[in-house]
Amino acid sequence: MGKIIAIANQKGGVGKTTTSVNLAASLGVLEKKILLIDVDPQANASSGLGIDVDGVEIGSYQVLEHTKSAKEAVIKSNTPNVDIIPAHIDLVAIEIELVDKDEREYMLKEALTGIRDDYDYIIMDCAPSLGLLTLNALTAADSVIIPIQCEYFALEGLGKLLNTIKSVQKIHNEALDIEGLLLTMFDSRLRLSNQVVEEVQKHFSDMVFNTIIQRNVRLSEAPSYGESIINYDVSSRGATNYLSLAKEIIKKNL
Repeated sequence: MGKIIAIANQKGGVGKTTTSVNLAASLGVLEKKILLIDVDPQANASSGLGIDVDGVEIGSYQVLEHTKSAKEAVIKSNTPNVDIIPAHIDLVAIEIELVDKDEREYMLKEALTGIRDDYDYIIMDCAPSLGLLTLNALTAADSVIIPIQCEYFALEGLGKLLNTIKSVQKIHNEALDIEGLLLTMFDSRLRLSNQVVEEVQKHFSDMVFNTIIQRNVRLSEAPSYGESIINYDVSSRGATNYLSLAKEIIKKNL
């Protein structure tokens, strides 16, 4: 049975989509069967794997409102062993449409029951908010990865996110676990980056991944070519970091 991992942080620009795409690609290269679900209306994870977002007919919107099954929405990506359920800008409307539905927090969880056995890992790229979309992802997930940017405001909002996770555990999903905190955009030349790493490791010691994602030009170029870092430049530091993260996750879940 596949493990479902949500990648969430209500702060934007911390590396959620970069992590979703490149972790999925790295796990794929390590011969795991992966499904990436784009639950972000910006649909950057979809375009980051070469999907033409405007041409998406069936995507996470239809899966969430149960008009199509998850299997019908799956598209093969340009990356080995990685399938994707893409997003579309229409997804912004789903929060309003689901608001008066019963069990609205469980729509994604229900939709994934028929497909989770087909994959080793299902990775969900969440929207930068704590709205109904993210709530659906956290309710459906077995665990959550929280990317944290090595910047001054990195820890702002982390308390709020951890409280949300706690309330999801209490009300909707007792089994939700924190897979780990992932430090991203690390620049060893900056004293600030090093201070953030120290601070996070001091407060959350065993919850922090050993792998730190460093700032890398190739990593930021890859999405504009619609490729993961593994396809774009496998010898880059970004690829090395994400492969190391993938190995760490596999080892943790043995």
